[in-house]
Amino acid sequence: MYKGKEYRINNRAKIRTIMNLKIKHFVIFITILILCSCREEPKSLVRIEGKILPVADSINQMDSINQFVSPYRNRINQVLDSSLAFAPKIITKEDGRYNSSAGNLLADLVLEMASPVFAAKTGKEIDFVLLNYGGIRSVISPGKVTARTAFEVMPFENNIVVAELDGTTVRELVSFLVNATVPHPIAGLQIVVSKNNRLDSVTIQGKPFDESSVYYVATSDYMITGGDRMDFFKENRSITDTDYLIRNAMIDFFKKMDTIAPAVDNRFTKLN
Repeated sequence: MYKGKEYRINNRAKIRTIMNLKIKHFVIFITILILCSCREEPKSLVRIEGKILPVADSINQMDSINQFVSPYRNRINQVLDSSLAFAPKIITKEDGRYNSSAGNLLADLVLEMASPVFAAKTGKEIDFVLLNYGGIRSVISPGKVTARTAFEVMPFENNIVVAELDGTTVRELVSFLVNATVPHPIAGLQIVVSKNNRLDSVTIQGKPFDESSVYYVATSDYMITGGDRMDFFKENRSITDTDYLIRNAMIDFFKKMDTIAPAVDNRFTKLN
């Protein structure tokens, strides 16, 4: 009788032990399940949406910001609008077929202002200048010429650079100009074409072009990489950056002059 009772007690103890283990396993399983369900899944970009927010006069000004900016704005406007020179008539890039008043002004002033800078850096002289027609962004209206005028004509941060080109490359350059449909600005270079648009003569600084020579051509850092399809500049033998913005050269030139009156001339002409 005693042994039977002891057996039942032991059996119940085993059952309780087994139940406790099952409960512990169940609790562990539920805990792991909860932890896994709480873990954030990695996020991925589904779509990007954009909205245009126009900045217009309808947006009210903030007096505090306006008061803070006003002294700086007034000073900038004072500097930009100070008269540097005078233009008796309009200066535009559209008044000539082969060269223009605006193009001639820009090329001439680059040659004049950049030559001493290049000479100081290299001991050499600039032979001629070639710029691009599309780089001239505004006319110069009759009246006072200011620093703002320079920003309107040349709004880009383009430096004057000088490319060393051999005679073969210069011949490519001239051929490009002869076949161009717009008058790209040139200075120090004279081109004459025949009635049938064939090249008649080329002179550089008043001397006949010599294909065996090397020439130093001032242009912009935009064109030196082939801008405006002027890929011949990529064939340069060397490049010298003058660290002189074309726009700054314009402002410096205006300061030197009383009157700005460029004209269409014979630097690029066609025989009748």
